[in-house]
Amino acid sequence: MYYSRTGATRLLAEAVAQGVDRVGGARARLRTVPPVAPVVETAAPSVPPDGAPYVELRDLEECGGLALGSPTRFGNMAAPLKHFIDSTSGQWLSGALAGKPAAVFTSTTSMHGGQESTLLSMMLPLLHQGMLMLGIPYTEPDLRTTSSGGTPYGASHVAPPGAPARLTDEERRLAVALGARLANTALRLAER
Repeated sequence: MYYSRTGATRLLAEAVAQGVDRVGGARARLRTVPPVAPVVETAAPSVPPDGAPYVELRDLEECGGLALGSPTRFGNMAAPLKHFIDSTSGQWLSGALAGKPAAVFTSTTSMHGGQESTLLSMMLPLLHQGMLMLGIPYTEPDLRTTSSGGTPYGASHVAPPGAPARLTDEERRLAVALGARLANTALRLAER
């Protein structure tokens, strides 16, 4: 599940989904959230014009694991994603997400644009939901050598302003590795 305004976070979401799909017995389901309208009388269309469909609460209940992605907004997740998360109190009350693995990913416009604080901010509601947080271990060689995105807290991407959305090779491999780790963990937990 992700929010993306310029396409960079969407590319990360697609790479995480590729990692999930590479694991036998796992299948990624991409979902996005609608933008938050500055004028409350203006609503987003019920179906996005392109990309993944909008997420529904039942998508959370049906998932075996969750990867959550957002562009960075002043070191925090974007408002549309937070707005959706704020609607999940029913899932919190029922424990629908408790015990499921989760991972996070983000995109910033600068190398020091708040990637890690954004990833941490997205972890907080997932921890409140009882989810099991996964990061990227340093056994992933790209984590030690990347000069763009990638953190132990989750996958990340640096998208300079005005540049076309394009992941570096390291960013893509780290996002794919995160997706595979999420899928493998979800399958292992399902066996118990």
